Amino acid sequence: MTTRYKKIFSVFIKSGIVLFAFWFIYNKLTANQNLKSFENLLSGLPMLEITFVMGIVLLLMFVNWGLEALKWKKLISSVEQITVWRAIESVFCGLTWAVFTPNRLGEYGGRVFFLSPNRRIVGIVAMAVGNIGQMVLTNVFGAVALCFFIYRFADLDYRLFYALMMLSIMFCAFFITFYFNIKWLNGMLLSMKFTRKYKKFYSILGRYKKIELLKILLFCLARYAVFSSQYFILFYWLIPQIHHLDILMMVSILFFVQSTLPSLDLFDIGVRSVTASYFFSFITDQDVAVIACTASIWLTNIIIPAILGSYFVIKLNFFGNTPRN
Repeated sequence: MTTRYKKIFSVFIKSGIVLFAFWFIYNKLTANQNLKSFENLLSGLPMLEITFVMGIVLLLMFVNWGLEALKWKKLISSVEQITVWRAIESVFCGLTWAVFTPNRLGEYGGRVFFLSPNRRIVGIVAMAVGNIGQMVLTNVFGAVALCFFIYRFADLDYRLFYALMMLSIMFCAFFITFYFNIKWLNGMLLSMKFTRKYKKFYSILGRYKKIELLKILLFCLARYAVFSSQYFILFYWLIPQIHHLDILMMVSILFFVQSTLPSLDLFDIGVRSVTASYFFSFITDQDVAVIACTASIWLTNIIIPAILGSYFVIKLNFFGNTPRN
């Protein structure tokens, strides 16, 4: 393929991605009754108060994805050195791809296309390590929160509850042990003949030392704290009668359940709403407020970044290096 045709084909792909993403977003936003419920809830509140609270939630969105960009830069540092701004570009670009792909798989493609062509597959493996770190925290905090939830709201025999606690401890220990020994996965892949020939792509798994994995996990923990704070702020603002510890417990369960279900970002709002409505029903009867808060976080953390990321999609170069400033 000549350079001219590569450019034409690249423009065609990028235009298709952006148009497809905007079409999906537009259709979902216009049909979303939960966002209208959120708007109705805010209609009786002072505009200054609304601006202040939603401004904080929006600012936390940028902090959240900024931390993800720093984590991505750290993950890929042993493969390719990228600037912080380049990491931010790739993260937001990936969010645009993720919005219309199952289980956010498009986020991998959107992000690694900002790397050199011969390092993109390695970049996917590196990104997977960061996602595993985020999953570990989601599962650990979720398992602990579920134990508290069952203790408070389920009438279980004490022996069954103790068995459940032991199972949760083993569950958490497994994920933590696996994460800090991610190189085991490298060894397993090397032991299989049909995967051994691809070792240049996944050998990065053996390069991460425990101290590096700890630093990455701290980025994951910071992100977890940020997006938990977004939920906490909205729920405590609109349903102040809920105890703050109950909010944290329910939010951790919400993240945990969401992480176990296959979903599409644009339709994930339905999963989030149903999950939040069920669990929060144990501590409040403000079902409309719960669903509306969940919808507003979905808009802030998923839809707005996906729209912003469409600008960075245009900068992609599918057939070579993305131009560096």
